[in-house]
Amino acid sequence: MSNTSDDLSQYRVYSRREIISLLRAMCERNQLVSMRADGGENVVTSVLEIDEASDLVVIDRAPGKLTNQRILDSENVTFETVLDSIRILFFATEMQECLYEERPALCAPLPKSVIRLQRREHFRVPTPVANPLKCIIPKQNDDGSVTSVLVMLKNISANGIGVIDEKKQLDNTIGAVYKDCKLEIPGGPPVIATLQIRNSLDQSLPSGKAVRRLGCMFVNLPNASMSNIQRFITKLERERNAKATGMI
Repeated sequence: MSNTSDDLSQYRVYSRREIISLLRAMCERNQLVSMRADGGENVVTSVLEIDEASDLVVIDRAPGKLTNQRILDSENVTFETVLDSIRILFFATEMQECLYEERPALCAPLPKSVIRLQRREHFRVPTPVANPLKCIIPKQNDDGSVTSVLVMLKNISANGIGVIDEKKQLDNTIGAVYKDCKLEIPGGPPVIATLQIRNSLDQSLPSGKAVRRLGCMFVNLPNASMSNIQRFITKLERERNAKATGMI
């Protein structure tokens, strides 16, 4: 679709269960959704209902008759919102009129995919301190042997991780690549990833101990692994928001 570029393909969610879950969250939270037909003006709407039996998503109508007709005539309607600090986009190629609670509404087929977009600079989430996440990074030695270096995570994003190399065992050269790294993700299988060093900073802890912080970028991460990481980030964000509001 013209609304998205190829670099967003890694953020597409195809699981019907996940798509319904995202749409239902929009509905239950009365989330404001931007609706736009064929490059026209944005209209603020909301998701009214998810009809799983009919494979339909019910959308509130636009306020103007002409705008509604433009949406009904369009073969490319874009919907966009932000849910748990994550930008969500989905699309419809066919819109129809319907009734919701005896009021006029719009409906579209349940989308086959949804884009759940997280950008590193906006969604780098601190990882738990009490029970830190671990990553095992294989280090190639000069004699050809391999040493498994255990590092603790400081933060995680859709594009990479920040880790602490306490003993400064890893080559911190910018651009250095480590393959077959094993990243623990609670509630899911370990993620096997290729990591590239993007930044390095030596720091002194309050105790006086010197440690090294490394910023690592995922390289060609499989879509399934990306989805697992995004689900975990969403969980962390929800927990942080709940703590901030005093819910936990």
